[in-house]
Amino acid sequence: MAATFAVATQAEPVRIELAERSYPIFIGAGLLRAPEPWAWLPQAAAAVIVSNVTVAPLYAQRLQARLRGRYPAVHTVVLPDGEQHKNWSTLNRIFDTLLQQHCDRKTVLIALGGGVVGDITGFAAASYMRGVPYVQVPTTLLAQVDSSVGGKTAINHPLGKNMIGAFHQPRLVVCDLDTLRSLPARELSAGLAEVIKYGPIADMAFFDWIEANLDALVARVPTALAGAVRRCCEIKAAVVGRDERESGLRAILNFGHTFGHAIEAGLGYGEWLHGEAVGCGMVMAATLSQRLGGVDAAFVQRLTRLLRAAGLPVKGPRLADNNAGRYLELMRVDKKADGGKLRYVVLEQPGRAALRDAPDALVREVIDACCA
Repeated sequence: MAATFAVATQAEPVRIELAERSYPIFIGAGLLRAPEPWAWLPQAAAAVIVSNVTVAPLYAQRLQARLRGRYPAVHTVVLPDGEQHKNWSTLNRIFDTLLQQHCDRKTVLIALGGGVVGDITGFAAASYMRGVPYVQVPTTLLAQVDSSVGGKTAINHPLGKNMIGAFHQPRLVVCDLDTLRSLPARELSAGLAEVIKYGPIADMAFFDWIEANLDALVARVPTALAGAVRRCCEIKAAVVGRDERESGLRAILNFGHTFGHAIEAGLGYGEWLHGEAVGCGMVMAATLSQRLGGVDAAFVQRLTRLLRAAGLPVKGPRLADNNAGRYLELMRVDKKADGGKLRYVVLEQPGRAALRDAPDALVREVIDACCA
């Protein structure tokens, strides 16, 4: 997957190639007002926009206006904001609206928001009447480069993140870069964690480019954001096209996530943003990779510097007196565990990742070394 990286200038969508479940990812400024992406919408009698209390006041009316020319009925569900609300109770609010409005199995759900909205809307779409179509309209950098693409949908359980869900591919993804203008700085940094992730696992030329253009990304220069979002989506499309249901290769996209999910669950969902936990988790995963012989200390330091420069935490929080034990306890509730045995996404070399076993004693050492 590695190649010399250059910012693409063409406006063609990135394609997820999954036979009859293939779909385009449109990336550009002003797409909520543009006609082209919306020609891909499925036909139906009704559409339901799912958003949250932060995003809906900014963009729901604009999206409603775009949809009303295509659907006789357009309904809107506004959810509370935050990872702590990605649960059964919030999910049922979507089902309540679908049932109250007598929505049928062709009704189109449209996720307007960040990763939480996208995940919970996708799971609702996978579940309602055993599956209805849905569309992703991600409004955060993290959602545009990662969670809106690939069809992984879920809600959280108090004992584990994203443990209740389904694979359900969207029909269309629309990444309007204009929505990133309203993103708080902390949310932008959280999104940069997922951008940075793609370099160590798949494309070191892209990693070099991120280092050189980090200031432009933080300043939200449109060409920089467009280039980053497009390249991330291209890498993810290539991986998902080869391994839709995470039977092997797709696990590399979870670099840093095993440690990161433990941080989120251990602190309480919402205390750290997902990208913050993943950024710190990448330092832990890179350190484990070094101990396993995949990368050297200089690379771990390089990755750590970039994450810190992006405004992300690079030291893990202490979760308990027996800190490493608590991390391991939480990480055992992980979808990559096999027969109760933990497996980790590690770097075999910069630009190439793999799923590997590691002894608990070594992982404990890594956690102790990487926690404040």
